[in-house]
Amino acid sequence: MSNGDLLLVDDDPDLLKLISLRLASAGYRVRTAGSGEEALAAIAVTRPALVISDLRMPGIDGLQLFESIHRQHSSLPVIILTAHGTIPDAVSATQRGVFGFLTKPFDSQELLQKVAAAVSLSGDDRAAAADDHWRSAIITRSPAMEDLLRQARLVADSDAAVLITGESGTGKELFAQAIHRASRRSARPFVAVNCGAIPGELLESELFGHARGAFTGAVQAHKGLFQSADGGTLLLDEIGDMPLPLQVKLLRALQEGEVRPVGATQAIPVDVRVISATHRDLEAQRAAGLFREDLYYRLNVVSIKLPGLADRREDIPLLATHFLRRLAERYRKAVPVLAPDAMQALVAAPWPGNVRQLLNLLEQAVALATTGVIPASLVQSALREDAAALVPFEEARKTFERDYLVRLLKITGGNVTQAAQLAKRNRTEFYKLLQRHRLEPGMFKESKA
Repeated sequence: MSNGDLLLVDDDPDLLKLISLRLASAGYRVRTAGSGEEALAAIAVTRPALVISDLRMPGIDGLQLFESIHRQHSSLPVIILTAHGTIPDAVSATQRGVFGFLTKPFDSQELLQKVAAAVSLSGDDRAAAADDHWRSAIITRSPAMEDLLRQARLVADSDAAVLITGESGTGKELFAQAIHRASRRSARPFVAVNCGAIPGELLESELFGHARGAFTGAVQAHKGLFQSADGGTLLLDEIGDMPLPLQVKLLRALQEGEVRPVGATQAIPVDVRVISATHRDLEAQRAAGLFREDLYYRLNVVSIKLPGLADRREDIPLLATHFLRRLAERYRKAVPVLAPDAMQALVAAPWPGNVRQLLNLLEQAVALATTGVIPASLVQSALREDAAALVPFEEARKTFERDYLVRLLKITGGNVTQAAQLAKRNRTEFYKLLQRHRLEPGMFKESKA
């Protein structure tokens, strides 16, 4: 097994060959690029563990290459080689985030030591490659996702709070689980709670617990999720939906490292690593006063934004094959395959519902397929149904309003006064609603049962 995948960049083909041989003999897989432009294209295809680049090159030079890499892959280490090195150059490069700066002619052992340190930091060394169970649930070959996974692996070693953002269905909980499994807390519990699925008055008790008799129905003490996750990780999913009063109590718990159950007089110390996730724009909510600024900064120590499925289309065939295997096992069928035009339809689809939508669509296709090959017609039919279900908000609201008004007028036999009373609207406003939807009360005079 090799130590890692390196990208070597230099406009001198002889030097490329020489350094490649040295690195390959040390057990590294080495790809080469003759220019900065060629290097960026190579990184877009497959993200390496490390980039080693010459400083002086035509077109994009070494530092410009580093800047481009750093914007897209902030955790990807870069070592710069130059025959024109000076102390100011080295200081400038390292201050900007370059991992290493070596002057040619360089000592081979010094280069190999620097490369080993960089690859180890990147998470692609031999030990890491042999032990990647922590990320096994995340199916990807996307360079963007690989970069985020490397960030996750780095942050897992600390107890820093992590905020995972991204659209619904992008796999935020899977990412949180991966961070937990890669951390020193992996042997302790991983506990997840959806803050938007529990009413605010119950969420406090769910998080912090309650004492016996704290409220009506509290016939016994309840431990709460912070205590359940003690020593491990607590995922606060959809944190953007947490009510403001509870945000104050959550901030206090995080600052003090202890929780006070509802109705209790004593606080209980807890050792919990908190990861938060949301599909909302917390920065906008903070600016609008809907999310506490101090809690926002407490939770957002490290931010990881997951891309939508449409931004990682290279993963669609991989995910589809993985899901088909799982679904075949569930339905006790032979593993089906997608016809080539069916796979093409999947890759080209817009995917507003992301990975979750892809799984749902494939489950429908597996359930309806009559042969071992899923045709494009079945995929396209499912895609059309999904598109119909995900209409724009304004269109959905108009449809609801029209159907609601029709139902009211049917119930009242076209009596506008009664219909307006049922809707708790005045007659003038109700008439305006009818006019907006081109509904005439007289159409319903004979509809009253």
